[in-house]
Amino acid sequence: MSMKELRQTNALKFIWNGCLHDFCYLVSSKEEVGVSDSFSIDPVDLNSFFDEDGKIYGYQGLKITIWISSISFHAFADITFQSTSDRGKGITDLKSALQRIFAETLVENKDDFLQTFSTEKDFTRSAVSSGEILQHKVSNGHVTHCNNNLKAAASDLEVVRMVVGNMEAGHLYSRLIPLVLLLVDGSNPIDVTDPRWELYILIRKKMDQQGDIQHRLLGFTAIYRFYHYPDSTRMRLSQILILPLYQRKGYGSFLTEVLSNVAVAENVHDFTVEEPLDSFQHVRTCVDIQHLLAFEPIQHAINSAVSHLKQGKLSKKILAPRFVPPASTVEEVRKVLKINKKQFLQCWEILIYLRLDPVDKYMEDYTTIISNRVREDILGKDSGSTDKRIMDVPSSYDPEMSFVMFKSQNVETSGVQMDENQPSQEEQLKQLVDERIKEIKLIAQKVSPLPV
Repeated sequence: MSMKELRQTNALKFIWNGCLHDFCYLVSSKEEVGVSDSFSIDPVDLNSFFDEDGKIYGYQGLKITIWISSISFHAFADITFQSTSDRGKGITDLKSALQRIFAETLVENKDDFLQTFSTEKDFTRSAVSSGEILQHKVSNGHVTHCNNNLKAAASDLEVVRMVVGNMEAGHLYSRLIPLVLLLVDGSNPIDVTDPRWELYILIRKKMDQQGDIQHRLLGFTAIYRFYHYPDSTRMRLSQILILPLYQRKGYGSFLTEVLSNVAVAENVHDFTVEEPLDSFQHVRTCVDIQHLLAFEPIQHAINSAVSHLKQGKLSKKILAPRFVPPASTVEEVRKVLKINKKQFLQCWEILIYLRLDPVDKYMEDYTTIISNRVREDILGKDSGSTDKRIMDVPSSYDPEMSFVMFKSQNVETSGVQMDENQPSQEEQLKQLVDERIKEIKLIAQKVSPLPV
């Protein structure tokens, strides 16, 4: 889920510009289709959908413009080119490539696509009619980040749960698959025949100019229920997408809050997230911190940790301690709030930071705690030894987060040649610590009732 600032629009348009990095927009009416003054979102990389090498062959002056309806989620591709020529590598079958993305949602005729705005104007309402309404709120077009202070206005929010495996849920998700492929990094479609999958659909109901109630799909998340011995389940969030038009308005926080409430109400073992992006991890942590701040059973443990930290001079100690919560506290949080241990340890650092007063007085020792934790996570508990090294390695997955760590029995004679241009281990660790401190401060500013 991209959390960058997006300009408001209702159309999703892709224009091939020669390198298959395409600009996206959403259309909510037939009048918006073909309008040149559309608002650009992030480039979408379509390379993987065009043959093995991700290239288009045989076209001169090619332009591909794809419009996606935010009403029915049908798509139309407007393809123009000056000429075609087979120069030994064939002519790319554009239709087949686009079918791999859009499948049955791709409409071949433009007039037919324009008709869908009227013939399928009630698609979302019909698709979710068999679902279970979990939460109903009133908003003014946005939801405040990290809390539920919703102001009264004319727009109604609903979260509807649909168990995958029935026809309605499968049909709705099949319309959303292209958006999943294009906008959710690294995602693959879920198995719509497996009833352990659940869809949580975020809907906004609003009256149109004719007085009819329109249902707009703002986003959704896919949850998988794992069995947990002996008689429980674990909820794992696998996909979450807020449509680009509605991002950065708090809807992701609202949907995450609903999921957290479901986990508690249904007494699952815990609620986890599959490989969360940094942007969603930020939202998730804001929601969890709000719950933890109001959770009385852990307040003594937080105060005890803060009191220990305030004794000072941790940065001067050779082996400064890590500030981790007691095992009983970790278990109590999992049992009641359904926050798993890994996530709670991330929140714990923020909870301590929020209790530092004045912050500046204790920041050096606090940074030492974070540094020790990062060092141990990366290098292990024996990280004080000097025979471990970190080296960046090329990677197409994530160049900024790809590295290898190796341990040499004899650093001077290991035979490993260190790249002098590579940042030192300490420099890399410091960078990670700085990034973590920055994230902690940002979350603290959002969840704290007072300036931090």
